[in-house]
Amino acid sequence: MLSWDEFDNDDGADISGAKPAASVIDMSLEKLDKDGSAAAHAARAANPSDSAGVAKAKAALDALDVAEGLAELEGAAARVAVDEKRMINCRADLNQLVPFKYDWAWQKYLDGCANHWMPQEVNMTADIALWKSNDGLSEDERRIVMRNLGFFSTADSLVANNLVLAVYRLITNPECRQYILRQAFEEAIHTHAYQYCIESLAMDEGAIFNMYHEIPSVAKKAAWGLKYTRSISDPKFETGTVETDKELLRNLIAYYCVLEGIFFYCGFTQILSMGRRNKMTGVAEQFQYILRDESMHLNFGIDVINQIKIENPHLWDAELKDEATQMILQGTQLEIEYARDTMPRGVLGMNAATMEDYLKFIANRRLSQIGLKEEYPGTTNPFPWMSEIMDLKKEKNFFETRVIEYQTGGALSWD
Repeated sequence: MLSWDEFDNDDGADISGAKPAASVIDMSLEKLDKDGSAAAHAARAANPSDSAGVAKAKAALDALDVAEGLAELEGAAARVAVDEKRMINCRADLNQLVPFKYDWAWQKYLDGCANHWMPQEVNMTADIALWKSNDGLSEDERRIVMRNLGFFSTADSLVANNLVLAVYRLITNPECRQYILRQAFEEAIHTHAYQYCIESLAMDEGAIFNMYHEIPSVAKKAAWGLKYTRSISDPKFETGTVETDKELLRNLIAYYCVLEGIFFYCGFTQILSMGRRNKMTGVAEQFQYILRDESMHLNFGIDVINQIKIENPHLWDAELKDEATQMILQGTQLEIEYARDTMPRGVLGMNAATMEDYLKFIANRRLSQIGLKEEYPGTTNPFPWMSEIMDLKKEKNFFETRVIEYQTGGALSWD
């Protein structure tokens, strides 16, 4: 370990141990600032050795209006206090990450970084052999694998587009933006994972990646989500009015509570059930890593939605509550239809009826997480084994207690 005591003192330096007076330090810093400014100014001066291009660049910088550039950084003239930070419509400088107001957002960013993984870390050899085998999988199981890769291969891209083109710009809190950047990268990893599975299994890539155009049960889910992106992805869209703030809130509910919070769960359950039966274990392992990420995305989104409600209680009126309820119920219905399409017959210890119960159980959870009344009273989880993998009632605790197990390169166990 390095120690400053190991470095030689400059000649003439005071080695008596006495600390210089504060006024001396202030004067020294003032002189350094003055000298530095002068040196920077001198570096801009025209030099006979400058090429025409360098001379032109220096002349252009001489005309640079620094004030004009800084004006774009709203609130940049002063340091940011925690109380000035807000989830939306914040006027404080967005480039000042600290001090944190929402520690949970920063912690999720750190957890996401600690849980980094890449698709190529998962061995697909057994999956390839099983997929190529004539009697390795039933037609029902093959249909489930293809349908889910078809939906998920584009669903995560839709989520990433929404984050990058709309949500990041409109959320005005820097620590939340930091997590959104991490989430966008994770969505890219997920799309990569689906591509890796599709390529490994030598599937028809055109057919799989175009299911969201060609298969009705997949297309309906994609179309439902996209309608909540249209307005806020317009570069001219700005929050700041009751209606535009509500429009952003609708988008967050659509993407976090429905797309990531409901639309992913039928497919996750089906693929993870295959893994439990020692089938397609590579694909299942990829899905479990993805599920871990998506559960954190969901929890982050729920926190953002609830924080916006706290800071803007006038937005959460009876009309928007009814809209939010309808969004979750519509999403549940679409996922029920998707379950029936992907699983017309019983398979993997489940059928469309039990999956419907499960999706209603999840819908109740989503409603209660944003403060709405459950719409399916008395519904229970028909797949108790899923608690070991997803633990829907304790998504946050599931990952807080297992972060070490999921470090990069860690293998998942199906025991």
